[in-house]
Amino acid sequence: MLSAKSLPLSSPLIKASKSPDANLTSKYYIGINKWSRNKYTNPSLSFQSSCRETSSEPVVVPEARSMSAQNRGDFLSEALPYIQKFHGKTIVVKYGGAAMASEALQASVISDLVLLQFVGIRIVMVHGEGPEINQWLGRMGMEPKFVNGRRVTDGTTMEIVSMVLAGKVNKHLVTLINKAGAFAVGLSGMDGRLLTARPSRNSAQLGFVGDIATVNPTGLRALIANGDIPVIASIAADKTGQSYNINADIVAGEVAAALAADKLILLTDVPGILEERDDPGSLVKEVDIKGARRMMHDGKIAGGMFQKVDCCVRSVAQGVRAASIIDGRVRHSLLLEIFTDDGVGTMITG
Repeated sequence: MLSAKSLPLSSPLIKASKSPDANLTSKYYIGINKWSRNKYTNPSLSFQSSCRETSSEPVVVPEARSMSAQNRGDFLSEALPYIQKFHGKTIVVKYGGAAMASEALQASVISDLVLLQFVGIRIVMVHGEGPEINQWLGRMGMEPKFVNGRRVTDGTTMEIVSMVLAGKVNKHLVTLINKAGAFAVGLSGMDGRLLTARPSRNSAQLGFVGDIATVNPTGLRALIANGDIPVIASIAADKTGQSYNINADIVAGEVAAALAADKLILLTDVPGILEERDDPGSLVKEVDIKGARRMMHDGKIAGGMFQKVDCCVRSVAQGVRAASIIDGRVRHSLLLEIFTDDGVGTMITG
């Protein structure tokens, strides 16, 4: 089991939490790894290598393969208070990246979403592109270009982005959810004026890459009330009708805020926020807005993770109760994050 690091209570990184397993001599010290993770980890695993590298393959812990009937019963018993807590509440899930690249992971995520819907949780899915846009650009003889992790999007690229996101990927996910027994409705930010876009601050470099000016959640609320799962592609248009490619993390955060969602979950390909960027054992289990901002200011959060944390902070600051960044390569990570005491990633709170 990974050892927990400790910080003085004066550190802004995490709210104080008293763990029954912590061998602490003073109430003024707390562990970053808030809960023990013995149910889902094994000291013999090379955890560092499995989580440091981006992979589209599922991360499977051996104990999960041979879970006994008693352990399954314990899991269901542990889940009950969380099912009661989130029944009738809205959770926005951003799905993309490595978790979309594997059929096995897709099946896991879809089954989790449908299960959550069936136990009375209102689900909204926002999805990114996965690898398909690059594949289609290659077919057109075009080379993908990125600046600081954001896709450079000229007019031709925007047409391909719209075709792939709002067409192929969106309808594929809707079909999977419908086949699993729920009712999904595919949307983009253009439908029902759900999102109004504006050019990003780096539009001179990025082209038709946008940010969100406004969110109109009226249509989403009607779908949610009807028991449907909205599946939202992360594109939108400005007031003139010009289309923009928008980062799915940003869309998910702003939609969650507009819906006053109880929780925002970003599925990504890292364990969560790390106190030390090269040390998966330094996973920060819970951090408040002030602590997250301090880590961003100090350079402990950078690269692609910076934008994810920033959108989580913005959504929580606007009223979302909590936002979590979890490893989408872990099978059933959604269920583990929502229905267990341990969780599987980093939770950001107000």
